[in-house]
Amino acid sequence: MGNCAARGDTAVTAAGAAGEDGKRRRRRWKAPREDQLGTVPGRIFSNDGRSRTASVFTQQGRKGINQDAMLIWDGFGGEEDGVLCGVFDGHGPHGHLVARRVRDSLPLRLMSAARASPKTGLDMPAAAWRKAFARAYKAMDKDLRSHPALDSFCSGSTAVTVLKLGTDLYMANIGDSRAVLGSRDAAAGGMAAVQLTVDLKPDVPSEAERIKKCRGRVFALQDEPEVPRVWLPFDDAPGLAMARAFGDFCLKDYGVISVPDFFHWPLTDKDQFVILASDGVWDVLSNQEAVDIVSSSPSRSKAARTLVEAANREWKTKYPTSRTDDCAVVCLYLDGKMDHERDSTASMDNISIEDDSVADPNEAQEQQEPALTRNFTVRTVPGSAQEKALAGADAKVSGGADDHNWSGLDGVTRVNSLVQLPRFSEEKAVS
Repeated sequence: MGNCAARGDTAVTAAGAAGEDGKRRRRRWKAPREDQLGTVPGRIFSNDGRSRTASVFTQQGRKGINQDAMLIWDGFGGEEDGVLCGVFDGHGPHGHLVARRVRDSLPLRLMSAARASPKTGLDMPAAAWRKAFARAYKAMDKDLRSHPALDSFCSGSTAVTVLKLGTDLYMANIGDSRAVLGSRDAAAGGMAAVQLTVDLKPDVPSEAERIKKCRGRVFALQDEPEVPRVWLPFDDAPGLAMARAFGDFCLKDYGVISVPDFFHWPLTDKDQFVILASDGVWDVLSNQEAVDIVSSSPSRSKAARTLVEAANREWKTKYPTSRTDDCAVVCLYLDGKMDHERDSTASMDNISIEDDSVADPNEAQEQQEPALTRNFTVRTVPGSAQEKALAGADAKVSGGADDHNWSGLDGVTRVNSLVQLPRFSEEKAVS
């Protein structure tokens, strides 16, 4: 957001273009149509899949159909060192379809928004990527609203997306799926966990303020006081447990938005991997626990599966009477290397809603984007070099005191994202 742009404008751009030949290759690269995505080389979204840089895994919980979706796309945008990763956690009666739709369509809209930039190829400063992500997310939500075969009125999805270009990470997220960085900590002799995204829940002060200004209500039920939810002004529904999401159009007039929180992270040699996961993982594992599990995994290609299985065990131990949530994980290794196991690039569940639409060029219009005063939270080893570096970064992006001490680590859901569907009368119908 605006806070990050000040830092991103001075950051290193995508690490060195690949010379004139590389630029010619980028100009010849053509974004596929949605009905061609299942055959794109380097694009992985099957369960227990792996590419040359990352592994993915998901496990269905005990709440019904698995509503989580995942993505790895090596060579994104025709860039040899470009990798796009994402985790999308659906909710509501059609949440699984919304999550898959976002998984398939959002990357194409991001590419369209990036191509609309006056910069050549993908070699853009962080400020330009912030605008590209905002345009892509806006276009994605517009697509869901107008989709003729997908009802997103009371269904939606989170999205946490990470684009790696050379020595830079560009991240955008809505909802409470999370990205966490694993970085070597020489002082502690281990790995430090750095939370790269904020869990955009209704109790974030700036989020709650926006929702209330739009006449939405934020409160927790008596039997789950740790879970603040968003409610309609005239009905105790739907009780959405996040402040930003794709879809959920019953609440879009009452403060729930799809504008992403954006952050740029210049990589160093200490940075080893990024974990993207749905809240089913973070409800039972801390950032540090997740980083330790991934770093100790004997096989990089099985790291995502190892983390999901560990989360599932924790669910059974900590909350034996609760219904286990769906868990989805992407583990992206920043050195671009996997272990000796044979890479599998076959997609086993090429599920895509047929639609030939791509991002509308008119979506390049600007949108006023609400920004978090502090848009990343940190869990590091006290006194470490990583902590000191992050403290300096935090001072650069922090613009006020209201949200300064708020932590995206607070709060545990362990419940459905929606309590119930709204019951509208003709007089109270929402368009």
